[in-house]
Formats: sequence, structure tokens, C-alpha cells
Amino acid sequence: MKSQNIFLFLFAMFNFQFLFAQNILKKEKNLDSLFQETMENDLLHNALFRLESKTLEFQKSWAHGHFNDGKKVEINSPFHIASLGKTFTAVTIAKLAEEGKLSYDSPMHHYLPKKFTQGLHIWQGKEWTREITVSHLLQHLSGLSDYFEDLTSNGENMLAVAFENPDKFWTPQEILDFYKAGFHARFPPGTDYHYTDTEYLLLGLIIEELEEKPLHKVFQERIFSPLGMVNTSMHLRSKPFEQPDTPLTEIYFGNEEVSGMKSLSSDWAGGGIQSTTMDILIFLRSLFEGKLIQKESLEIMQEWTPASKGTYYGFGLMQWKLKELFPSLPKLTLIGHHGFTSSFMYYCPELDAYFSGTFNQSEYQKGSMDFLVKVLMELKNTKI
Repeated sequence: MKSQNIFLFLFAMFNFQFLFAQNILKKEKNLDSLFQETMENDLLHNALFRLESKTLEFQKSWAHGHFNDGKKVEINSPFHIASLGKTFTAVTIAKLAEEGKLSYDSPMHHYLPKKFTQGLHIWQGKEWTREITVSHLLQHLSGLSDYFEDLTSNGENMLAVAFENPDKFWTPQEILDFYKAGFHARFPPGTDYHYTDTEYLLLGLIIEELEEKPLHKVFQERIFSPLGMVNTSMHLRSKPFEQPDTPLTEIYFGNEEVSGMKSLSSDWAGGGIQSTTMDILIFLRSLFEGKLIQKESLEIMQEWTPASKGTYYGFGLMQWKLKELFPSLPKLTLIGHHGFTSSFMYYCPELDAYFSGTFNQSEYQKGSMDFLVKVLMELKNTKI
């Protein structure tokens, strides 16, 4: 009788594993089809995508498209991660806070020379610069304008200027001077939310002041090297430890290919990193598995403020609640970041799944989110 029970148990386990494997194979095929169907959009020229889930015992990378010289985009091709870089900056700030080198609640002017901060935030005739804290900068609560997409009084912003002078290499000081020359504050610090790269420019300057070395070296020493992110570096400012076999994937703003523009250097501490989908997930997994910062620090980074319907912002992290965005969807959450080039990195705690990738198209940001929602729904149906 005992041997019969053992046989039945082993048979049941084998049957479960067989069904699970069959289900995973089916889902992989469905994900292949979803990625290929997505790439039929005329806006898209190339894309990269990676998915990892220990719970589902699944990991795979996808690549689509060709470079302008005809060579295929490979799964290890690097890409400009755009605003995903904000999480790297926020993690570095968290490390400095853990070491007692700064406090989230301290005014930013404690850590920056007067030449950087004087006259930065003037609202209704009063200067509020000294009221801006480090946490305000991290969470987009400072009231400063965004030098990339907001407009100056003469209708300019960095996006326009970058196209007017594509061969211009921007230093952080020049970016700050550009901001102070024409932008105005939007509200007093801590009273509202407005997403702005200007804050992350200031955070990058704080890091350089405290560490007494360039930001790209800080990232290399504190994040890239310790995690073994050998294909990651700051675009136009440093080289990765191992140069990938393929060049940087080409970026499109509509129909215009812009990846060769030196003016992309204007995206610095807010997103000036190039990486691969695998390296990005090394970073994201390490963050949520407690290998980068302490548990308490990660909890602080996830103290959310409302950004828009169904979306929240912490310290360099975005949170999407799918049920709030689309009431017909299940209660699934994405935590990570999106970028202007339709780049993304997210963790879904309910499914224990990590995602990274890019569609390298500024006009496909909503489309990239729709793609991730479809992937989530496919994965949710994988559990048996």
C-alpha cells in the first residue's frame, strides 16, 4: 500500500511538471507572436525585450529590426535607456544617505555651491530655492520646470535646441545655465507634482560634489562594476567594461533617426546611460532582492505620490496600478521606470516577473505600455 501511494505521488508530480512545461511552451509561443505583431507597427524600426521569472522558471530575450547598415539587431545590442537612468541616480543617492553623507529632508543647497542654486526657483516674486529638499528633487515635488519638454518664454526647450545643434556636447554646468537663463518655477516646493529632468540634473551635481568625482565614475564604482554590468556605461562619457559585439541601437523621434547626435549628452543624470536588456535586469533584480541598498532604503524609495490616473512616483521609481488604469484588468502592479524613447524596466511583484526593453521610438510610449499589459495578461494565465 505504501509503495502504491509513492507511485501515485510520483505520477502526480510528473503529470504536474509535464502540464507546467507544456503551458510554458504555449506561453512562449504566444509571447513570440505578440512581440512580432507589435513590431508590425509602421512607427517601429527596431526593438529589444527581455523577460525573467524565477517563479515561472522562464527567461528569454527578443530582438527585432536592422541597423541602417543592414546588420541585424541582436539580443545583446545596447540601447540608450533614457529616463530609466533616474533610478540609477536615486539608488546612488540612497547609498549616500545610508552612509550618512546626506539626508533626504535636508535642503539641497546644503550640498551644492551657491553658484548652482542661486535664483533657481522664483515663484510669484519670492525665491524658494532654499526650501527645496533632496526628497523634493527625487520625487518631482520641487516646482522646477523641465528643461527638456517645458517651454521658456521664447518657446525653446532642450529638445528643440538639441535638434538645432546636434553636434553640441553638453556639460552639466551648461545644462544648468540653459535652465536658469529661460525657465520659471511652476509652484512652491512640496505643494504639487511635476515630472522634470532638472531635478535629476541637480541630484547628479550633488552626487559629484559629495563623491568628488564625475558621475560616470561613481556609477561605475558603485553600481556597474559591483553588479557585473559589463555592457553598461554613461553614453558619450565612458566606455563599458566589455564592448558589445553590436553598436548602439538606433533611436527614432518619429521618422528621424537621432542616435548619432552628440546633443543627446544633454540627458545626463536623468537618463544618460547605455545598457543591454540583460544588464538592466541585473540592476533591477539586485535592487528588489536587497543586493544594492538596504530594505529600509527600498521602502523609502517606494513612498508614492500620485502622478496621474493609476500612476505614482517614489524616489526614482514609477508605480503603475493596472486596475486603476483599466478597471477590467486584474490587480497587477508594475514598479520600475519608463523612458522617452519607449524604453522600460519593471518588476511585477504579483507574478514575480521582471521586464526590460525598448522600442527606440519617442512616439510609441503608450504603445510600449500597452505591450507590457498584454505580456502581463499572458503571464497571469500561465500560472497553474
